[in-house]
Amino acid sequence: MKLISWNVNGLRACVNKNFIDFFNEADADIFSLQETKLQEGQIELPLPGYYSYWNYAEKKGYSGTAVFTRTKPLDVTYGIGIDEHDKEGRVITCEFKDFYYVTCYTPNSQNELARLDYRMKWEDDFRNYIIKLDSIKPVILCGDLNVAHREIDLKNPKTNRRNAGFTDEEREKMTILLDSGFIDSFRYFYPDAEGIYSWWSYRFKAREKNAGWRIDYYIVSDRFKDRLSDAKIHTHVLGSDHCPIELDLK
Repeated sequence: MKLISWNVNGLRACVNKNFIDFFNEADADIFSLQETKLQEGQIELPLPGYYSYWNYAEKKGYSGTAVFTRTKPLDVTYGIGIDEHDKEGRVITCEFKDFYYVTCYTPNSQNELARLDYRMKWEDDFRNYIIKLDSIKPVILCGDLNVAHREIDLKNPKTNRRNAGFTDEEREKMTILLDSGFIDSFRYFYPDAEGIYSWWSYRFKAREKNAGWRIDYYIVSDRFKDRLSDAKIHTHVLGSDHCPIELDLK
């Protein structure tokens, strides 16, 4: 079973690049998106053989998530059930027979950490949501979680120490999540791999220099790890400032 997640940073723009080509080539069982930047009805995206689920932000041209799946879920929910968090289209949960599949676009702490306090509240509430799901059946969480967990997860850790996505506070929240019974699937297979990132700034020729960050994840319930086959980061795929990530299941 192949799972793909991609922050497309505007789906309409990505479709005009190579989105459909990669989607068809990937041939995934579940393909999820973050930062679609869409409202309902703004795109025609025929994907034969897939059920499509969208969560839109109230604010136009902002945030948003989507899931395309070959197998129809038992249930689909949008958001995490907390009004202050559920206006930006950030979470879709699909329930399948053996697991919950959650795609998430975590709020960015923004320049000068203007939204860090909100981000901390989000982290705690979202973690509680995931733990509650995990008490029922295993969880596969994917998406742009907007944090480089360890120094190995970005090119320049020292100069980014207090920047959004690499604050001590954000990194600690990821540690708490993983310590709550979850694993970072990429690090499970490649604990010491360096120089493999999923996001590069559009500035300073960052992608050309591979000055990137690994902020896109497949996080999986620890008791589900026997189902894991491999985790991949498709650094060669263009079309966004992020690249797609993959999780393969037995």
